[in-house]
Amino acid sequence: MGGSASNDELLAKVIEIENIPEHVQSFIHTDNRQTKLAYNLAWAKTYLKRVGALENSSRGLWALTAIGEAMTEKDCEEVPRRVRREDYERKKATDDKPPNQSETPSEAPPEETWKDALTRLLLGMKPDAFERLAQRVLREAGFIKVEVTGRSGDGGIDGLGVLRVNLLSFQVLFQCKRYQGTVGASAVRDFRGAMVGRCDKGLIITTGTFSNDAKREATRDGAPAIDLIDGDLLCELLKQLKLGIRVEMIESVAVEATWFANI
Repeated sequence: MGGSASNDELLAKVIEIENIPEHVQSFIHTDNRQTKLAYNLAWAKTYLKRVGALENSSRGLWALTAIGEAMTEKDCEEVPRRVRREDYERKKATDDKPPNQSETPSEAPPEETWKDALTRLLLGMKPDAFERLAQRVLREAGFIKVEVTGRSGDGGIDGLGVLRVNLLSFQVLFQCKRYQGTVGASAVRDFRGAMVGRCDKGLIITTGTFSNDAKREATRDGAPAIDLIDGDLLCELLKQLKLGIRVEMIESVAVEATWFANI
């Protein structure tokens, strides 16, 4: 993958390499915040970062380090043991009472991020409220004449809008899916069947994720293209458009003792 990748790209690559079926991709973890597969991958990345094999930027991009490049398969197998041993030694050094030797360090799940909190709120919204939110997002993003239809039996089409780009206008039909798991290729095919002959483009917005098959189906040759907005991108859009998201800048002040010592 060229030594670096985003979270979504890594997840897609793991699914591709391991040939993981859609029902396994969609299995929700007990925290109800993410899929079990995404949860396990998050731990793998965390452990690899702990041993210096990976580094990640504030933009969610993960990259191999020189240590990671040189690791063998056997080295990778040793990573969990190394991390747990470090945790044990740290706990042993800080506790007044030495822990039982048979004890293994407790592993709390990764802390909830702002995207986790936002996704939980989105999943708790009523369907019509989520449709209105999608309408607002599209309007803020430059769409005009955005209407929410919400009619049942309309092939899953929840609304339509017009996207104007310079001198050109495109009729866009959209679908909103408040979904906790993975949207599969069949949902994309059904939506395309409902939109054919009625618009220039299609758009599916979900709080969940899209399977690799769904992404391939959305851009299949010879078929009308459908753009996909998953939960992660939806969160980023809400942040970028400042819709229900407030970014706070926290000042950090540090005293540089060495500067004063050199006077």
